[in-house]
Parts: sequence; C-alpha cells; structure tokens
Amino acid sequence: MLTAAWIVRLSSPAEAAAVLTLRSQLREAGIADLGEPQDADALAVADVVLVWADQPLEPDLAKALAEPWAHVLLAGPTLGSADPDGVLAQAAGLELGPTSPVHDVRLRSGADGAWLHAAFHTHGDHAHQDEHEHLTGSVTTVTRVAEGVHVLRTARLGLTDHPVLTWRPATATAAWTTPTTAAAVADRNATRLLVQVLRAMASVPSPAPVRVGLLGYGAIGHEHSRAVRAVDGLALAAVCDTSQERLDHAVAAAPGIATTTSADALLERDDVDLVVISTPPSSHARWALQAIAAGTHVVVEKPFAVHTAEADEVLAAADAAGLLAVVYQNRRFDPDHLAVRRLVQRGDLGEVFHLETFVGGYGHPCNLWHSDETVSGGAFYDWGSHLLDQVLDLVPTPIEHVTAAAHKRHWLDVTNADHSRVTIRFVDGVEAEFTHSDLAAALKPRWYVLGTRGAIVGHWRTETIVARNDIGTLVEDRLAPADSPPALELHAADGSITQVATPPGPAHQFHRELADRLQLSLPMTVTGAQSRRVLSVMEAASRSAADHGRPVVPQ
Repeated sequence: MLTAAWIVRLSSPAEAAAVLTLRSQLREAGIADLGEPQDADALAVADVVLVWADQPLEPDLAKALAEPWAHVLLAGPTLGSADPDGVLAQAAGLELGPTSPVHDVRLRSGADGAWLHAAFHTHGDHAHQDEHEHLTGSVTTVTRVAEGVHVLRTARLGLTDHPVLTWRPATATAAWTTPTTAAAVADRNATRLLVQVLRAMASVPSPAPVRVGLLGYGAIGHEHSRAVRAVDGLALAAVCDTSQERLDHAVAAAPGIATTTSADALLERDDVDLVVISTPPSSHARWALQAIAAGTHVVVEKPFAVHTAEADEVLAAADAAGLLAVVYQNRRFDPDHLAVRRLVQRGDLGEVFHLETFVGGYGHPCNLWHSDETVSGGAFYDWGSHLLDQVLDLVPTPIEHVTAAAHKRHWLDVTNADHSRVTIRFVDGVEAEFTHSDLAAALKPRWYVLGTRGAIVGHWRTETIVARNDIGTLVEDRLAPADSPPALELHAADGSITQVATPPGPAHQFHRELADRLQLSLPMTVTGAQSRRVLSVMEAASRSAADHGRPVVPQ
C-alpha cells in the first residue's frame, strides 16, 4: 500500500477543511495516511510527503524536505508563503514570479505530460493529451525551470504557458501550485491528477484498463459504447444483443470488438471486467447476480430492478464479492439538475421546503417495453427513475412516507398508467411531488422549487429543427419538451427574476467516475445505495396507488 505523510499549515479554514476531506478520499484510494512526521527521520518512512502550507516552515524541516531521499509533493501556496528562503523552490527546480488572482484555470498537458500518462496507465488508444481541465485557482508564474524537471501540466497567463505541475526526479520533488482555493482542492479533476502523480512518484504499478462488455445494445447501447471509448481507463471489449442488426451497428462504431447473441457467453468471457446491463428492468437483477457470480462488476440501467428486495440481493452479492454494483443515473448530470443543485446547496433559496417536478405531454406512450407494466414496473418506474433520483439527490433526509395516484383513462392499448403522481413527505417536513402524464394537454413547469428566501421555476422549451426536404421545401421537426433543457428562473423574495445559466457538465461524467472508482478507488457521485432508495420510493408509490393513495413507508 502507498503511504503518505502530511504537513499542513493553512490559515484558511475552508482550504484546511478541503485538504482534510482530500486526505479522507486518498485513504479510500488506497493511500495510507501516516499523519505529520515528528522528525526528519520520519520523512523517509513514507512513500511520499505532501506539504500544503501558506505559513513559513521551520528551516530544519524545509531543509529535510529538500533532501532527495524524501519523495515530496509541494502543493498549493507552499512554494510561496511557506518557503521564504527558497529552499523548496530550489529542490523543485523552479524560480517563481508573481501569482495571478483566482480565476478559471485551464490545465493542459505539458511537454512531459506523456511521462505521467505512460507511468500511470492506460494501455488504451485515447490519451487525450490535447484536452484541458478546469480548476478555480491561481497560477504562480515561473521564470526559470531547471534542467531535468518534467513539466506535466501547464496553465496559460496571457501568451505564456507556465508550469503548474512538475516532477524533478533528481531531488524526488513534485510541485503542484494551482490548488490555492478550497474549490480547487476539492475539485474531482485535481484529486484524480493528484492520485496519478503520487502513484507515479512512488513507482506504483499502473492499473490495467477496465474491459467493458455491453449486455444489450438497444436505444442506450450506443451511448454507453461512445462513452466507454471516449473515457481513458475504459476499454470496450464485447457486445451482446439478440439482434444481429444491432450488433452490426455496434461493430461499425467500434471495429474489432467481440460480439455474441448469448448473454451467458458474454458473462463467461475472461476479457470482461465490467458488464453494463441494458436489458428490460424485469431482468436486471437476474443478469446482475449472474455477472457478480462470474466475478464481474456491474452497471445496471435504471431502474435498478422492479422490486427493492432484488436490489438488496444484488448489492449484498456485490459487497460480499468485493465488486461494484451501480445504476446508470445519467440524468443526475443533466445541466438543469446541476444548476438547481448548485443553487440549493449554495443557499440561494434559503431553506427548501417544497419541490415539484413534471414530465409529459399529450400523446400516445411509446410502444416498447417501457409501456408494459409487467416488464418495466409501470409508469412510476420509467421517468420516475430519472426525476425521483434528482429529487432525492436534492433532499437526502429520511423519508416519512409516500403517497401516489395513477389514472388509466385513455391509452388502453398499453398497460402503464396514463397519468401518475408521487408525493414524498420527508421527516423534516419537506414535501416533493413528481408527476408523469401522457394526458397533459397543458404542461406544468419542469421544476417548481420553493425555499424560505426564493424559488426556482423551470419552464419547458418548445424547440423546432428546421430543414429542407429532397425537393427543397420546408421541413419542421418539433422536439418533445423533454428533449430540450428547461429554461430556469431564480425568483427572489423582492420579486426580481434572474435567468439561470445551465451550462453542460463534463462529457461522459458517469463513465469518467466509473473508471476513477475501479482504477483509483475514488468515490462516485452515484452509488448503488442511492439508486436502491429511488427504487424503494417507486415501489412504495405503486403500493400506495393500488391502495387508494394510502401512505406507504418505503422499505
């Protein structure tokens, strides 16, 4: 196990708290925390020593850290305020200039970025060396770089690229100067990069890529294929589907992958580490348990299963086998949800006490298994898997009870309800409501969130794609409301209304976190336990609706 000693001397409580949380995450990533070394001899015991300080270090300590027998990473403002004599800067091989104000820093691979890539992993075909990552921090300008210093990441100020992450093998010293704010310390990209650097410094063997098999290549299959092929650390190995036509599409997108029409054959492959299960919901638990029994991690399409007991069985089996079981809650990363979550957590609304969310319109339900209650679990399970997950992400407190109602009045050729409503009452008195309707000739807002100091309203957008047909006349394709992000408004107590930006989050965030979890043991935003909670609410809603709306406590 990789071991790390820490020297933390920070005057900012927020930044100190962020470093404390970071230390906890690194412990989860398999980096043992040895605490602060009591003397110079203790520095040699740790594989790496992390220094995060904005106050001058003791001269003897600084001198000891500069010795080449200690693998040292100097982070944040350490090379400035904590190094008044320049001893650590000299060990890092850097001469420093002024530091910029805090801003949106774009990190790009430096001249020696390939060293980190090669030392860390990935054996894949997508190094992405030309891409950049964002951090909210500052950039310390560098006026000179000594010979033998590997420049791993740079950030631009004006027309000049300055090293912000370096490694000098001759003195075993790394410098990581950009995380100078609590937000930068807590940033997931920064944590990933830090783990990679620490492992490379200590010559820890690189993790192998996670080889992925796709069980089912229906409507969501290509999305998983594209994400797996785009995310460094994942590798698409095989696809299974009963349709040869869909398999042909899979191979066209990813030439060279193995294909099969037998699920059993896919799960028996020794070149698959993780299976993405995209079969109908009633079969999710069965395939997940079979994959876990074969020693394979599983990602299950939502909903987790039809019954909470099935999810419990899957989670218990995965835990006993030391494997990951998680649900692809992709709409957790929708731009509008991320924006609402940011406003709620930042306190712009005060204390949130009422939430409503809606999806639907007036039109025939789809004719696929989604509309067959015996296969999908029913109307509560379809969009509910998405929107109830978003609600429970916003309100993590325990649930007191669930009530629900369902109407079957018009679309008699499918078994799902035409209109359904779920109300959740939490133990702290907060209430949330989710409505899904195929009989809504008038739309409710996508979001309606009330707090003690303000509110959020998310209005559906009606977008039309305009084109020409083969003879040049106008063709209009009107998108369903759910196909466009809603327009968000923040309403203040004084009556003012602010339009809220909904910029997209990072591409393929779920799959990026999946790779980080399996390769680096970093935590995921989405967990199996959270998706199990969503399932328990949907199952409770089904029971309540069948019992004339009586309150049901989720199990």
